[in-house]
Amino acid sequence: MEYTINALSRIAGVSNRTLRYYDEIGLLAPKRKNSNGYRIYGEQEIEKLQQILFYRNLEMPLDNIKQILNDVHFDSEKALMDHRQRLLAKKAQVDQLLKTIDKTLANKRGNIQMSDKEKFEGFKEELLKKNETQYGTEIREKYGAETIKKTNQKFAGLSQEDYNKMQDLSAKILEDLKIAKQTNDPASKEALQVTQLHKEWLSFTWPSYSKEAHRGLAQMYVDDPRFTSYYDESAGNGAAKFLRDAIFNFLN
Repeated sequence: MEYTINALSRIAGVSNRTLRYYDEIGLLAPKRKNSNGYRIYGEQEIEKLQQILFYRNLEMPLDNIKQILNDVHFDSEKALMDHRQRLLAKKAQVDQLLKTIDKTLANKRGNIQMSDKEKFEGFKEELLKKNETQYGTEIREKYGAETIKKTNQKFAGLSQEDYNKMQDLSAKILEDLKIAKQTNDPASKEALQVTQLHKEWLSFTWPSYSKEAHRGLAQMYVDDPRFTSYYDESAGNGAAKFLRDAIFNFLN
């Protein structure tokens, strides 16, 4: 079945302007244009739009979506399975936060006693499930299910003090990365400081440290557009590559 841009806009819940913009940036071109110049979309375009909206729901930037969908090795069925797993993880994340809120309300009303540790368990669970949603498939393929299981267990068992230290260290890495990147030298003392902080940050969750695993993670920052987007948006364009190069230099 084929649809005009107006009809597709209605059934997909996106505006005509959005569909035109997707065409302009090469993300979703229409199947053809009719004699009146109207964009016409077919089954392939509808399937592609569905994939785009799934990725947008996961807050992925359009440039990254374009890169994924235009890959000659893109597998739509595998992508749908990945979407499903990530949405299930997202649902579990929301359920955990709701559970924490309910317990907190019950505590305030005097119905239960809630420990300080319990008050923050929801946030740790949220972060775990967010990471699972975004990167679960890839990191298991790279490091193995057992390693990721141990990493998650170590993170879940962090004390509130260590959890706060880890969060503070994560913020400092991004701040120092901005400064180090300005040197344009991944071997500078500023870059060395960032890589040392990064290694310390890993110690909060990694069951054991190895240079090989550290190097592999640094390469993922460049190879995976989601990691690249995170660092580049947080510390400036080229930050992910600079961090990768700095870590490689540190480990040599």
